[in-house]
Amino acid sequence: MPQQSWETAFADYFAARSVSLRRLAFALCGDWHLADDLVQHTFLQLYRHWRRLEGETLDAYARRTLVNAFLSHRRRYRREQVVAEPPSGVAPGPADAGSADLAEALAALPPRQRALVVLRHLEDMSVADAAELLGIAEGTVKSQTARALEKLRAALAPFARGRQ
Repeated sequence: MPQQSWETAFADYFAARSVSLRRLAFALCGDWHLADDLVQHTFLQLYRHWRRLEGETLDAYARRTLVNAFLSHRRRYRREQVVAEPPSGVAPGPADAGSADLAEALAALPPRQRALVVLRHLEDMSVADAAELLGIAEGTVKSQTARALEKLRAALAPFARGRQ
């Protein structure tokens, strides 16, 4: 394939998929800046391996690269949490229903469980596709997703009761 045609194909793919991959990255990490970094890493990997990838595997390869980059980042920076402003005073309690939302509950999940919830329910992936993407058994996908949803329900239950 001549250089100009594969670079044009890459640019077209970037234009078509960068927004949806950024949205997926944000759903995984909850931080737009980190999401941009993860997407940049993903497209760098795509660019490096573009000539050996086929059209049908591009989306799967891009999602797998993005999820693996997120999981790797979480392992590396497990203890570090960057915030825009230092916390002020006491953290809000369960009575302050407006302060907790789904993003906070997702952030509290372990990285793999968070990735599974996002892939299964935001990206609408099948169990088989999520298992293949993460390189784990289908049973693991089912059990980890169930545990994650259980944790989300427990974390959001006080706020759901407060709105009734």
